[in-house]
Amino acid sequence: MTTPTAPRLGTALARLLVLAAALLGVLLAGAAPASAHAALTGSDPQDGAVVATAPKEVGLTFSEQVAMSPDSIRVLDPSGRRADTGEIIDLCSGAVVKYGVALRAGLPDGTYTVAWQTVSADSHPIAGAFTFSIGAPSATSVALPEQAAGGGVVGALYGIARYLSYAGFAVLVGGGAFVLLCWPRGAGVRPVQQTVVRGWLTLTGATLVMLLLRGPYTGSGKLADVFDLGGLQAVLQTKTGAALTSRLLLLGAAALFVAVLFGAYARRTDPKERKDLAFGLGLGGTVVAAGIAGTWALAEHASTGIQPGIAMPVDILHLLAVATWLGGLTTLLVALYRAPSVERAAVERFSRVAFVSVAVLVATGIYQSWRQVGSWSALTGTRYGQLLLVKIGLMAVLVGIAWISRRWTRRLAERAPTLPEPESGSEPEAEGAEKDLEAEGLENEGLADEAPDDEDAGDDRPADADADGEDAPEEIDPERAAQLARQRAAVATARRKKARDADPERTGLRRSVLTEAAVAVVLLAVTTVLTSTEPGRTEEEAARTGGTTAGSTAVPDRPVDFRLPFDTGGVDGKGVVRLSLDPGRTGANALHLFVERPNGKPLDVPEIKVNLTLEEKGVGPLPVAPDRIQTGHWSASGVQLPLSGEWRIQVTVRTSEIDQTTIEKNVKIG
Repeated sequence: MTTPTAPRLGTALARLLVLAAALLGVLLAGAAPASAHAALTGSDPQDGAVVATAPKEVGLTFSEQVAMSPDSIRVLDPSGRRADTGEIIDLCSGAVVKYGVALRAGLPDGTYTVAWQTVSADSHPIAGAFTFSIGAPSATSVALPEQAAGGGVVGALYGIARYLSYAGFAVLVGGGAFVLLCWPRGAGVRPVQQTVVRGWLTLTGATLVMLLLRGPYTGSGKLADVFDLGGLQAVLQTKTGAALTSRLLLLGAAALFVAVLFGAYARRTDPKERKDLAFGLGLGGTVVAAGIAGTWALAEHASTGIQPGIAMPVDILHLLAVATWLGGLTTLLVALYRAPSVERAAVERFSRVAFVSVAVLVATGIYQSWRQVGSWSALTGTRYGQLLLVKIGLMAVLVGIAWISRRWTRRLAERAPTLPEPESGSEPEAEGAEKDLEAEGLENEGLADEAPDDEDAGDDRPADADADGEDAPEEIDPERAAQLARQRAAVATARRKKARDADPERTGLRRSVLTEAAVAVVLLAVTTVLTSTEPGRTEEEAARTGGTTAGSTAVPDRPVDFRLPFDTGGVDGKGVVRLSLDPGRTGANALHLFVERPNGKPLDVPEIKVNLTLEEKGVGPLPVAPDRIQTGHWSASGVQLPLSGEWRIQVTVRTSEIDQTTIEKNVKIG
């Protein structure tokens, strides 16, 4: 019979781990600062608006509920002084989430800057700024911070802690499930114990770091504010602070679970007592694991948006399935490489558990994808949708590798239980190569007691020692005895490794499981980035309603100036369009468009088009084809606005042969 050959899925553990680390670094390095579920969908006055008289208040409309503080909205005059009273006004009505701040009386003409920063209901910080002018635009000395909310060193550390918390949760829950459901004997195996305990330590440490970083992460962005006790007290009063605190309390219960699992349960020998204790551990462990998973569901995406009552339990199931699969996979990998033996039945049981976990992942993942994306256009046209496609691709790769692992598991199960008689003179090697996984540890205990070869013993043995060695133990030097013991242990380890590596089925299984673990590292990184990315459904809704919730009243015979950010999705696809309509009244107007990069430098684009529509009177769309004047500057003269009213100005920007987008603004004329 031909011996099957293990697939060459990798040459060494180090290479696969280096590859996984490199891919993880690329993903995290390319991740933008955390954008959030809530988005600014409108303002009154609008960005770039010129109003005839100073408004009494400035209002901001959001797509989802946000947490406001006294400094969440600041209005600064041209010299940089506060122009608001600091009093946040709740303007919410029904499904409309709107907050404002009252302005001081007697504000002079000029350009005012509105800077806002808040925290969305799904725990992520959001911030932004825009300008409006009273009477006429003017120069302003206001310098806004360039660092985005949740960015910088604090944002990077917080993101790393989030990743480690997910990884620790997976190893803690998945490792415990692997022992209870698949390999009860593993409760007494030290490498398995160390893996699960390290998962608990990682999750606990990451949670503490997130709690300390939460204040500066959503506020100042300064690392020194980690030690601000007042900020920590404020964090504890928020929904996210309560979730992190609850997680720490549940981790105390998880520590008790781990202690019993690797203590009393591992020492039980009576089958009935062991079964009863396993049932209690399984029930209690499931409750604790679900509670820890619930701290994510209650504080992040699942708690906001549509159908939160369904989304939160689905999210808990999703997290538990991920942990059972990937955490169990990690524990199996450790057992295959570091434990003296793993029963074939344990590998088969984990294969079945992993299959159920994947089925749950698919079912819950489909619901979550529909809820967070909502449309095919959002799946391909938003950052969340694109990351989701990457995650789906990695899942497909992972399932494919898992299928290979199942084949190796099946080959292990199909191996014949009877072995051929060993040839004369080769008994030790044959026995080492063919013994079962279940008996390997017991067999090797005898190897440690075997006498070393004559050449290993050297000349230190007394020449007159009897055959029965009666006087030898008293004459051997203690250091020499320790050296001999180390040699025996090395021989035993070498024989175990030789026997293990001589088994092609087991070698193939180790390699396929190792590859699964490497892909899982990257998959977990993508999942972490997804949890801090604005869902596609929200992004599309914000794009449809952005800037249309309130009109801006143009000052007669004054130019209408505003800014429109855009993102075509391609190379050099992000920027801002500054539009000026002069004199901003009915009749002929001069139109100027300035296309700029995010850093304010001119951006040359192949094409830019404008459409003007007055829907309330059925006029338009009126196309305008501006001429290119110079890099980043386009102009059109004689643009006719025949009637007064609220005109919708649509600007289409094309940055390459295939990348373009349309942005719009409503402006009152006349």
